[in-house]
Amino acid sequence: MSSPQRNIKKLYAFSFLQMSLFPMAIITLFWKDKIGLSLTQILLLQGIFAVAMVIMEYPSGYISDRIGYRKALNYAALLGIVGWGLYTVADSFTGVLIAEIILGISMSFISGSDSALLFESLKGTDDEQHYASHQGRMNGAGQIGEACGAVFAGVLYAMAPLLPFLIQTAVWVLIFFLTRTLIEPQRTTKAPASHLSEAWQSTRYALLENKRLRYTILLNLVLGLSSFYPVWLIQPYMQDSGVPVTWFGPIWAIANLSVALFALASHRFHLKLGDGRMVILFSLLIVAGYLGLGLNGGLWGFVFYYLLTSMRGLRGPMLLNHAQQEIPSANRAGILSLQSLCFRFAFICTGPLIGRIADNLGVQQTFLILCYAFCLTLPPVVWLFLQHSGKGARNEAPEESRE
Repeated sequence: MSSPQRNIKKLYAFSFLQMSLFPMAIITLFWKDKIGLSLTQILLLQGIFAVAMVIMEYPSGYISDRIGYRKALNYAALLGIVGWGLYTVADSFTGVLIAEIILGISMSFISGSDSALLFESLKGTDDEQHYASHQGRMNGAGQIGEACGAVFAGVLYAMAPLLPFLIQTAVWVLIFFLTRTLIEPQRTTKAPASHLSEAWQSTRYALLENKRLRYTILLNLVLGLSSFYPVWLIQPYMQDSGVPVTWFGPIWAIANLSVALFALASHRFHLKLGDGRMVILFSLLIVAGYLGLGLNGGLWGFVFYYLLTSMRGLRGPMLLNHAQQEIPSANRAGILSLQSLCFRFAFICTGPLIGRIADNLGVQQTFLILCYAFCLTLPPVVWLFLQHSGKGARNEAPEESRE
């Protein structure tokens, strides 16, 4: 086995540890009950988190392409230690905000770098054609990690509210030691005459010149939002429905296991169904999930959330594979980060509004409103993706990226 291929299993482990988010299953309750935040403030907080990622998202991806993916992941690990460590002493909106900004910068260094390192580690080997399968395994490992972290979250939180955050800080120390063992693949890159010009050319290529990549990014954005809003709304929804707090961890764990299982199965689903039926399946799962959450406010209403987590697992490897096939090697992390930047910017524009609606009308009614919104948004986005996904000719790579 060549040296870069040794990264594969390490990246599975990295994804597992990175997503072992012990506070995640109870963090909305922590913000509400221990810090005293409203849902509007919580969604605003996540909007600011997204701003931090937007500011650093594309620059960090561009920097990763230049300094190497291993170094970028090392920096992310160090920032993760600092961010989660600050959570253990935060006692106000400002304290949480500082921690979230640092974690947002950490995530921006990870975004694109891990998938780019996976693709480049496989490139030129017999396994390159199975990238989507490996990406699915990496996603699955991450969701299994989050499920493991969530199982005892409610119990840990009941014992001591800060305990999940202390454990989380220790996890990121382990991540730092792991990222230091990664191997940087050899890549052919050319120093650009101007970094600003190179970044602009990559942006034009992704959002203007390559229609396949543009509409893949657009579809990924809409599907990503559909699975991201409930992450912050499902905990108050369950609290309003009378779900015991000790159930929160197992419920969150099952949700992430569903993401993991469907991420692992995504490649096979895609081979059997093809692009068209896959994106139609995504749309049906979204509408059914939101409709069920909006119409059922009882103790077991949360089960409809699993339709959205299943969609999340299925769409990740498929759409990431579509994007990877269109991206030149020299700008891989940068353009993947640009895709994440588009998603984060969309959340900045919509997240606080969704939080205000939830505060004023209730979480259940908000899910119903989101159902109607996605019923209007999905058809044209799906149509644009399908119109261009079958075209075989790819557009030229950015001028500065050609070898």
